Amino acid sequence: MKGESLAIIGAGKVGTAIGYLLRRAGYRVVALADISEEALERGGRHTGGQPCKDPAEAAKKAEAIFITTVDDAIKSVCDSMAEKGALGPGKRVIHTSGAGGLDLLDSARNTGAGIASIHPLQTFADIESAVRSIPGSTFSITAGDDVRDWAIRLVSDIGGVPFLLADEDKPLYHAAACFASNYLVSLMEIVASLYGKVGLSPEDVLRSVQPLVRGTINNIFEKGVEASLTGPIARGDITTVRKHLNALSEKTPVFLEPYRRLGLVALSMALKKGAVSRERAEELEALLKGDERNE
Repeated sequence: MKGESLAIIGAGKVGTAIGYLLRRAGYRVVALADISEEALERGGRHTGGQPCKDPAEAAKKAEAIFITTVDDAIKSVCDSMAEKGALGPGKRVIHTSGAGGLDLLDSARNTGAGIASIHPLQTFADIESAVRSIPGSTFSITAGDDVRDWAIRLVSDIGGVPFLLADEDKPLYHAAACFASNYLVSLMEIVASLYGKVGLSPEDVLRSVQPLVRGTINNIFEKGVEASLTGPIARGDITTVRKHLNALSEKTPVFLEPYRRLGLVALSMALKKGAVSRERAEELEALLKGDERNE
């Protein structure tokens, strides 16, 4: 596989970083396609690929074609390349969507090309951080029998950890990734907003909660998720939870429902590990669901 020719369709952060790592691993990135001149210029510097405006032009030069566009463009890009005769037997077409299935590449499959989805379970703020963080990251691989072993070797060649994922499970897999990354950021926005109500600046918030957040993350990865649960719900502290609900209802009602929902998840964990009694858990559940007046 080393020395195989590749084309990257979509020279954003993911496509450019993967292209760079594949080139470093011994693959030949022969072409890049993107609608942005700036992205093409930057991608060319990182991968050595020849800039192309038309994805079909890039695909004709390569044995394997990576579609690393936004998810909504994958199908139309693949269809266009197929219609222009850029795909066929002996070629492989890969998309990098976490939630999108192999059906997005049906037009490539119909030409006789092999198809796969390879998704890095990682967050990318910029190309440089992506290049640093991809090695060691898990990659989900969804592929037919004819492409699966090839995809596993390719992921391993760039330092990734391959994980085989059924096509029908991709949306749930990707939803979990959003909870782990995107919604963690959303939670921190709630934290910043609440602390802003008591007088902390955004900079002070990050400085103040960093030890708490880092300590929690360390506990999760050292002790496990369930063992890391602390706080009033884990203690069965109904009075404190009621105070929280009253304060949120009065001052920031937009965050009341997220608190209730996440509290119910925490309560289920606390009950599972025996931190609260069944009777206490039922009282907390009624409070969190709004079945009890918050007085």
